[in-house]
Amino acid sequence: MEFTWFDFVVLPVLIMMARVMDVSLDTIRVIMVAKGYRNMAPFVGFFQSLIWLITITRIMENLDNWFTYIGYALGFGLGTYVGMILEGKLALGHELVRVITKKGADDLINGLREKGYPVTTVPGMGREGEVGVLYVIIKRKVLRDVVGVIQQYNPNAFYTIEDMRFVSNYALLSPGRKGPRFRSRHR
Repeated sequence: MEFTWFDFVVLPVLIMMARVMDVSLDTIRVIMVAKGYRNMAPFVGFFQSLIWLITITRIMENLDNWFTYIGYALGFGLGTYVGMILEGKLALGHELVRVITKKGADDLINGLREKGYPVTTVPGMGREGEVGVLYVIIKRKVLRDVVGVIQQYNPNAFYTIEDMRFVSNYALLSPGRKGPRFRSRHR
């Protein structure tokens, strides 16, 4: 077999890059389905499958070139990594932040509300007495900011973060906005 730059270098690199795109799109598509973005997921799936089909066709045309196999496998691994990074940057969906405080939570509640986050409070009873329970439903993109506010105003508070699959008609305040924004993704 004669060495050609295209067959043994360019083609495997192109296959790797196509696989990175394919697997990254697959990761985003799966997350879109799980988060309820059902209108966008089929479009992502179309391009993902088209890229895969073109890639696998090129490999089948070059079955004797094991460099294409390496490019394919490398692309899968890198695509998984890139897909996770992209998903983290997109930060699709909503989160429920549940905060349990032992001391008065007025400063924390005011701090969150001043930044425009909706806070629901409920009195509770813990093992050591009365506690405050705060519920904050937010877009995932602002999670770090909300956790920062919690740590600033009540660093000893116990908090959990839950991924929310579905949020019915909600009014979310984004930081810097004065009024609620109403929207329902599911009908």
